[in-house]
Amino acid sequence: MDTISHAGEALPADGAGRPDLLAEYLNADFPWYGLDEGWNGRRWLSSVCRGRGTIDYGTLGHGDLPSRRPGDPTPRRFVSVVTVPQRPKRPAGDGTGQMEATSKASAASLAGVALLAESWPWQLDRATRAEWLDQQTNIAWDLSDNLPGPGWTDLAIPVDGVPARFRYRESAYGWVLAGESAGVYLGVYGRGASAYGLGLSRSVDLRTYATPDG
Repeated sequence: MDTISHAGEALPADGAGRPDLLAEYLNADFPWYGLDEGWNGRRWLSSVCRGRGTIDYGTLGHGDLPSRRPGDPTPRRFVSVVTVPQRPKRPAGDGTGQMEATSKASAASLAGVALLAESWPWQLDRATRAEWLDQQTNIAWDLSDNLPGPGWTDLAIPVDGVPARFRYRESAYGWVLAGESAGVYLGVYGRGASAYGLGLSRSVDLRTYATPDG
C-alpha cells in the first residue's frame, strides 16, 4: 500500500479541533457508508487514510469514543464502519511497484486489526502487549485471507434496506463483518453492541459525524 497518513491520528476521534477532517472525507472519490437511521447514538469522524493523491479508505464511528485510559473498567459500546473503494491492481504512487487490488479481504483485515487496536489488554506490560498485538494481528490477517473458511459464518445485513450477504466472526475482543456494496468493500467491527439488527446506509450525512455532540 502507498504511504498513508491517518487524518485522525493523535487527535480527538470526533474531529474536534480538526476542521479539515470533514473536508478529507468529502474529497473522497467513493461513497461513505455508516449505520442507518436505526442507530440513534453518537456518530463521529474516525480517520481517513490517504495515499498519493487519493484516499485509500476511511472509517466512520458510532457510539462511545476510543478514549479509554489504562485501568478504566468501563466497557465501551461502539460500531465502526470501514469503507474501501473497489480498485484494481495499479502502479504505486511513488513509482516503486504495484499496489494490490482491493478486495473484501482488505476490508476484513482493516476491520480486524482496528478492532484489536481498540481492544488490547491494558493490564499487560508494554513488551508483552506488543507481542500480543503482533500475534493477534497475524491471526486477523490469516482469517481475512480465508473468508470462505470455518472461522466465518454468513450474516445478512441490510444495506440501504436491501439484505446483503456478509461474512461474520466473533472473538473475545468483539466482532467483525466483511461484505461489499456498489463500488466499495465494507468492513464493520464493534464491541458491546450486537451485529444482529444493524443496518448500513450509503446516504449518510457526514455533517452529523462532524458535530462533536452528534
